[in-house]
Amino acid sequence: MARAEHLYRELFDRGTAKGADLFDLHVAASIVALAAGETERDGVSLAERIGLRPSEIDELSALFFPGAVLNCSASPSVDQQEQALRDILWMNSAHASVFELLLSRMIARRSLRPNHLWQDLGLANRGELSMLMERHFPRLARRNSADMKWKKFFYRMMCSSEGFRLCAAPVCTECDDFEDCFGSEDGEALLARIANGRNGSMEAQI
Repeated sequence: MARAEHLYRELFDRGTAKGADLFDLHVAASIVALAAGETERDGVSLAERIGLRPSEIDELSALFFPGAVLNCSASPSVDQQEQALRDILWMNSAHASVFELLLSRMIARRSLRPNHLWQDLGLANRGELSMLMERHFPRLARRNSADMKWKKFFYRMMCSSEGFRLCAAPVCTECDDFEDCFGSEDGEALLARIANGRNGSMEAQI
């Protein structure tokens, strides 16, 4: 992940020079940098890894990383489940901003990855994901008051919107999979160095 860490620092520095919001810049740089590291390893395009069309990647760059060259190819395909999650996130966005539209699409795509969501977004810990949701998707943050794991919560929301019942247990406390839905989300950050020295200035903006 050395290339990803280097790209994170490059993107963050570009955004800082532009005067971008530090927390949003951190989130955007983390997602792009981690995904770019995966593309180098797996030979998959950046567009496919973050769920944005090339024109949308250009929009993201204009918002946060002016002058950065982010190589991408054809637009990613989006299946019905991913589109449902995109719609849930977008409909519950705080300001319906351009960034929140792009963020909805990136979160939906990164939710398909195999790790905890905070890891697959390149964030340092679950606390940063909580900050992201409270800032940009506050209605969802309030609905997840029991602190269910976010991927589980999203799946539950999608099932509810389609009229399906997620599980047979009448309440979560009676379910055999309680730990799987609500257990600890400890683990190592996939983007190993997330500029720890900058965390204080980010938190001050929330």
